[in-house]
Amino acid sequence: MPQEQLLPAGWTLDEIREVSGDRKAEPLSTDRVVTWLDRPEGNEQRLHPQIVLGFQGLCLVKPVDDEDWYMGHLEDDGSVCCWSAYGDLYEALRGL
Repeated sequence: MPQEQLLPAGWTLDEIREVSGDRKAEPLSTDRVVTWLDRPEGNEQRLHPQIVLGFQGLCLVKPVDDEDWYMGHLEDDGSVCCWSAYGDLYEALRGL
């Protein structure tokens, strides 16, 4: 799949790297398990990723049919465990 299809609409990889401050940021495959830990209840919910962006161990995930961006960390097995949500990508990138 071309890299542009793995990026959010209207964003380039250079823009994502500039806003996040991470020159190694990269789009990752969506073929992975992504979970959202809903606090304070501690319920775990499975997310179906449309876009996954990697930032040296941290990830931002845009699920299918959801406008929010979820921040989490990359597990050793390639899965992502998310613990925070943002209303837009710019805000999420600045929160890294």
